[in-house]
Amino acid sequence: MRLRRVGAAIAAVLAALAVLTLVPEAPPGPTGAWMAAAGLTPRHESVAGLRVRYVRKGAGPAVVLLHGFGASLYTWKDLIPALAPRHDVVALDFPGFGGSQAPPDLAWDLYPRVVLGLMDRLGVPRAALVGHSMGGAVAVMTAAQQPERVERLVLLDSAGFNLRAADRPFLIRLAGSAPAAALVQRFPVRRLLVRTGLRQVFHDDSRVTPERVEEYLAPLARPEALPAIRSLVASGSEAMAERFVGLLGRLHVSTLVVWGREDTWAPVAHASRFGEAIPGSRTVILDGCGHMPQEERPEDTARLLSGFLAP
Repeated sequence: MRLRRVGAAIAAVLAALAVLTLVPEAPPGPTGAWMAAAGLTPRHESVAGLRVRYVRKGAGPAVVLLHGFGASLYTWKDLIPALAPRHDVVALDFPGFGGSQAPPDLAWDLYPRVVLGLMDRLGVPRAALVGHSMGGAVAVMTAAQQPERVERLVLLDSAGFNLRAADRPFLIRLAGSAPAAALVQRFPVRRLLVRTGLRQVFHDDSRVTPERVEEYLAPLARPEALPAIRSLVASGSEAMAERFVGLLGRLHVSTLVVWGREDTWAPVAHASRFGEAIPGSRTVILDGCGHMPQEERPEDTARLLSGFLAP
């Protein structure tokens, strides 16, 4: 009897998988309305041999916004309008994400070159860097490589102490897995994975709206996106993680560290580690906030940034 039940369960699973292979995933819904509402026009520049999408708005001291893993310009939709009245705000999509080119051979060390290269193309000699998650790690690497180009540094729930493979969030480890990539390519599960990931990074599930899911899904639905992301994840190494920690003590730039207390991707204890490692930095913890302060607590984040970045 038990064997029959097990056999029936296996048959049901196989039947469900067979159906899934025949049912294509619905394409992403309409995206980009937020840009028009904010008066933003996406543009492109060739940087490091790649087509990079960016937006630019405002006037004043320059601020460059660097998004996190799996994200895009969209993550800054509330901060760009808040900062633009007093700053020249530039936000870009890293190669492999958003509307930027997604080559099959991405590597971590490309991203600081992209940041500095775009600043060169736009005539920005020096800027404050605001980096979220992966973008925070890129901001640190950029400031360490060319400190004369970085006016101030803001790290929002930054990656850095979770760069080792074993310390990465599960979904990022999954993104680097060849078997997982094959399953995602074959079965209509991208929207489910995006929704699952967003529910992990937001403390307040009500923030995981259909609009937000589609905005995150659309770039990842590009055929070239997953191979590019997988190559990026694979480019990380234990040696790179060690080198990153060593960079923090070399930073001599005014730094603000902002963290969500309920962050499950980069625990709040990492905020203290950044604060202790970067000389003279200031740390602010936001209660009731997960991994995405710029999206979950945009007003508070904008207020903190505006005060810190004021000339």
